[in-house]
Amino acid sequence: MRSGAERIARHGGELPISAVEPRINEKIRAPRVRLIGVDGSQLGIFETPDAQRIADDQNLDLVEVAPNGDPPVCRIMDYGKFKYEEDIKAKKARKHQATVQIKEIKFRPKIDTHDYETKKKHVVRFLEAGAKVKVTIMFRGREMVHAERGLAILERLAEDVRELATIENQPKLEGRNMHMLIQPIKKDPKDAEAAAEATPAE
Repeated sequence: MRSGAERIARHGGELPISAVEPRINEKIRAPRVRLIGVDGSQLGIFETPDAQRIADDQNLDLVEVAPNGDPPVCRIMDYGKFKYEEDIKAKKARKHQATVQIKEIKFRPKIDTHDYETKKKHVVRFLEAGAKVKVTIMFRGREMVHAERGLAILERLAEDVRELATIENQPKLEGRNMHMLIQPIKKDPKDAEAAAEATPAE
């Protein structure tokens, strides 16, 4: 088992704060602690009241960052500022996290060429924006007898957009509707860079 000092060395003199709220200041129960300075330097082993006094003299907090160490490892820091910065980072991460949208386009089995092309343009636009597209064929009355017409439309659409998308869920008949889910093809960053380099400058 690694000592507290060895674990500190592995992190370049710093230890991560646990996801669980750590003990700080007077809540630290251990009689002695291994102390890390505000700059990440190792200050040695101190009686906990002495470590607390050092933190107080700097108007900072004593934070237990490795409670299972022998002795536990504590760091001097501005814990309020640390928590604020961590919250900001978490919010930015959530903001930039990619969320895949699913758009739906509905077709009729007797759709004419003009309407088909119009709806196909919508599908292409959604795919280029990074969204998945649920394509639905709606049957009415006796149209169910010729479900193969709906399947033909889905297969035609999949073929028309094959350079942009792949089929995630194959066509499936549910009640009076037939569904197919297509997803955009992920572009290789290297291919995108190559395409950009191949484009002549204006």
